[in-house]
Amino acid sequence: MDTRALRNTLGQFATGVCVLTTNDPDRGAIGMTVNSFAAVSLEPALVLWSIQNTSECFSEFTECDRYGISVLRHSQEALSNRYARSLEHTVDDGDCFVDSYGVPLIQGALATLSCKMSALHPSGDHHIIVGEVVDFESHSGDPLVFFGGAYSRLD
Repeated sequence: MDTRALRNTLGQFATGVCVLTTNDPDRGAIGMTVNSFAAVSLEPALVLWSIQNTSECFSEFTECDRYGISVLRHSQEALSNRYARSLEHTVDDGDCFVDSYGVPLIQGALATLSCKMSALHPSGDHHIIVGEVVDFESHSGDPLVFFGGAYSRLD
C-alpha cells in the first residue's frame, strides 16, 4: 500500500487542532499538537485521541493519570506549530494555566477538557487513549482547522 497516498486521502477529512498537555515529573508541563481528537460518549463523558508509538512523549502520555485537551483557535496557529516540532514539548509558562485538577491547559483556547485516563488500546503504529472528561470549558470563536496537509478556515 502506498502510505503517502493513504495519508493524502486521509487528509481530505478536515479536523480541528488540539494541544494535548500533561505533567512530566522532570520537565513540568509538556504539550504536543494532535488532530486525532474525537468524542466517544456523553454518559459517561469519554473522549479519545491517538499517539504514535514512536512519539517523543509516548511514555508521558500513556503512563499519566490526567491530561488536558485544548482545542485551538484560528489565531493560535503559532502554538500549534511550536508543539508539533520535535524536541519542543516543554510548555512555556505563559502558554498555559493549571486547572483545579492540576492539569496544564493552553491559555486562550477555544475549548479545554481536563481528563482522567480511562483506557489505553494498542492499535497498529499508534495507541488510542481514552479519557474521562472531569471538567471542561468552551468559548465562542473560530477554530484552527487542518485540511489537505495545511491550515484552513471555515467559511
